[in-house]
Amino acid sequence: MSLNPKRTIAELKELRALTGDENGAQRLAWTDTWLEARNWFKSKLDGLPVEHHYDAAGNNWVTLKGESEKTLLIGGHLDSVPNGGWLDGCLNVLAGLEVLRRISDEYKGKPPITVRLVDWADEEGARFGRSLLGSSAFAGTHSIEADRGRTDRDGVRLEDALGRCGVDINRFPEAAHEQANAAAYLELHIEQGPVLEKLGLPLGVVLGTKGVERHAITFHGQEAHSGSTPMTARKDALAAAAKLALEIRPIAMKHPDAVCTMGSVKTFPGIVTAVVGRCECTLDQRDLDAKVLAQMYREAQEASKHFAAEEGCTVEWSRIWNIEPIPFNPTLIEFCDQSILEVAGVSHRLPSGPLHDAAEVARAGIPTVMMFTQSLYGISHNKIEDTREEHLELAVPAFDKLADKTMHWIQGQNKA
Repeated sequence: MSLNPKRTIAELKELRALTGDENGAQRLAWTDTWLEARNWFKSKLDGLPVEHHYDAAGNNWVTLKGESEKTLLIGGHLDSVPNGGWLDGCLNVLAGLEVLRRISDEYKGKPPITVRLVDWADEEGARFGRSLLGSSAFAGTHSIEADRGRTDRDGVRLEDALGRCGVDINRFPEAAHEQANAAAYLELHIEQGPVLEKLGLPLGVVLGTKGVERHAITFHGQEAHSGSTPMTARKDALAAAAKLALEIRPIAMKHPDAVCTMGSVKTFPGIVTAVVGRCECTLDQRDLDAKVLAQMYREAQEASKHFAAEEGCTVEWSRIWNIEPIPFNPTLIEFCDQSILEVAGVSHRLPSGPLHDAAEVARAGIPTVMMFTQSLYGISHNKIEDTREEHLELAVPAFDKLADKTMHWIQGQNKA
């Protein structure tokens, strides 16, 4: 059974038809559609000499046992955002499955090292706001007490949604047992941005994932009647927040790869006849350099205090979540670069702005690298998300070559 990239594309389309609609992918974690996708994936394992199980955090493991217990991990995620794209996350899993098939066939079901494919649980965090949930349990960086009471838009608690799917949040620490013998981790993903498309390149090497500072910011002013309160007498919390929303742009643009986003704004009392007395907003800041990230955080805080004072308001900051920049393994970066060059003839190195499960795996001390394939229009988390099929057909063999080089590297470590 030789490597067949066209089969990967066909399976991606099959999954899209099964779990999507006219608005896009609907594989929201901890829902029936997501469980249906996982059952479909399990059916694709028929005929492979593998062991399959779910760990304590709901991560989905497929293990091809080798001569050595030293293990190559290949990962991705089947969950999607609501109305998501057809490739985000599931490309990783199905390309990984194709690589697993090739390895099993080449070594007649017994490769020199063990190979494990993992579908991480709830990478997106779209329903409860906690990204990388399953991989953080694997890495031992979970935050059970902070997360168990999270609710979705319908008021359903995260802990209850997990329980409905057979997962006990109190057992999350047990997922770290899956780290045993892991020697390397590989992940293929669509870029979700415009860099490779602008360069006219099908594939790229990911240097690491950007660090993230994510905060809730609340401006406190004074509710007042919108008709009777003079402009000079107002304490408008929205005005202060609006100034900050504009200021984060020049803060980020001082640095070539940095980004800052104010993605949510809520006003209270939120009626047309009242000056806003309270404005709650969120700020997401990212860069691969920890010093740059710290500088942007500091500058945004200072700006918020300045604008609050200008509008006669006060401001409070509360950290939602943060993760440090995660550089990937230099040796695996070189392997990834070589693999892309062998298949596509040209390569490019870039950081990842979006978070990925690979960041949590790297935090666990496991050598890690990611490969990107081009995204059309730089669009993801959207039903128009797309990648040229010829680029997908290059991505699968390039990723397979990366897996092969990494397996030999792990073998060499065993002999040393």
